[in-house]
Amino acid sequence: MDQYGRELVVATLQKTIGDVRENPGLVKGNLSDTDWIARVQGELSTRLKPSLVRVINASGVVLHTNLGRAPLCTDALKAIEETALGYSNLEFDLNAGKRGSRETHARDLLCQLTGAEDGLVVNNNAAAVLLCLSALARRQAVVISRSQLVEIGGGFRIPDVMTQSGARLIEVGTTNRTRLEDYENALKDGAAMVMRAHSSNFKLIGFTSQPAIAEMATLAHQYDVPLLDDLGSGALLPTDRYGLAHEPMVQESIQAGADLVCFSGDKLLGGPQAGIILGKSKWITRIKHHPLARAIRADKLCLAALSATLRHYLIGDVEQSIPVWRMISTTPASLKQRAENWQQELNFGQVIPSQSTVGGGSLPEETLPTFVLALDLPHADSSARKLRQAEVPVIGRVQDGRLLLDPRTVAPDEEDLMLHTLKTTLIGESK
Repeated sequence: MDQYGRELVVATLQKTIGDVRENPGLVKGNLSDTDWIARVQGELSTRLKPSLVRVINASGVVLHTNLGRAPLCTDALKAIEETALGYSNLEFDLNAGKRGSRETHARDLLCQLTGAEDGLVVNNNAAAVLLCLSALARRQAVVISRSQLVEIGGGFRIPDVMTQSGARLIEVGTTNRTRLEDYENALKDGAAMVMRAHSSNFKLIGFTSQPAIAEMATLAHQYDVPLLDDLGSGALLPTDRYGLAHEPMVQESIQAGADLVCFSGDKLLGGPQAGIILGKSKWITRIKHHPLARAIRADKLCLAALSATLRHYLIGDVEQSIPVWRMISTTPASLKQRAENWQQELNFGQVIPSQSTVGGGSLPEETLPTFVLALDLPHADSSARKLRQAEVPVIGRVQDGRLLLDPRTVAPDEEDLMLHTLKTTLIGESK
């Protein structure tokens, strides 16, 4: 046990002996030295086993928040490795030979892609929104439509973030309809910011209305206050190109006149977890100088991965290189072929049509046609649990008493491992 270190071995041995003393029923008879060594080794393995592990996502949910949202592209992984293994010019100007700024690494790419004047990257989108409100509207009123006071995953509520920032919330309109004059009335009373929040995984249908972002921007500028557009997902490509509803794009908000646009890096952008703030230099400069900006800034690994991801948007090979968009753009015919290959390899299951979802708080109720391998097993829920407990967990979904595996979210290089796990964990027991 030399590889574990003396202190850890001694502590583990003491714990093992203590457990047996407190509960003698754990063992039968007297334990030999070999038995004690085996028990201690087992405890050491358990202690050192990482809790955060790789899983194979066969659920069909592209941006599965519980499974880490967007998988990174190959170039992002390479950039992380190169940046992490040694020193980098994170805050060093190589031309001037003096201190530089970490903000430049992703900012220039973001501005090229969106037309924004300036930008800033922080650690997630909630932090981005909090920073904007704290820097520009503390102890002042922020006007927002009542229909946008939503709660997203993990109990994250827009009103709570606004309160934490020190801003004073002014709700306007009704649950289903908000007019431009509602915003104007609040601005006449002295509101310091207009905010629009994306509804995330909430969808309001029927008798509804909301002013266009361009109208809101024009109104805000008449009163010389900023318009903050919290987009959440941060699409840089038109989702309607892939048979989905149109998700508001970052470029559209910038072009429409929004002063600040906030969105996530690990949703439809397909990069690492990050909160991205883009907009007009007038407001971004003030945000950068707020003390909170340093507390929530992005680290070098995030900036390396994000920059590598953004370069694929400039090159124009997003569908081939960024996993999220490769999954979204995959045709049903190719998915059917992959599911049939699985069925033939396993000699088990049935290939049936189904639906994949985008997930991650994007495009609520929107689905993509797919084909899945449906496994008829005696106890689908317990079978799904066994797959989750495999050495490399496989995450499927149970529907109508069957375990479904969707090839849309399984990378081609994961197939052999997934099929091996299925063979050893489930298929043998079902025949």
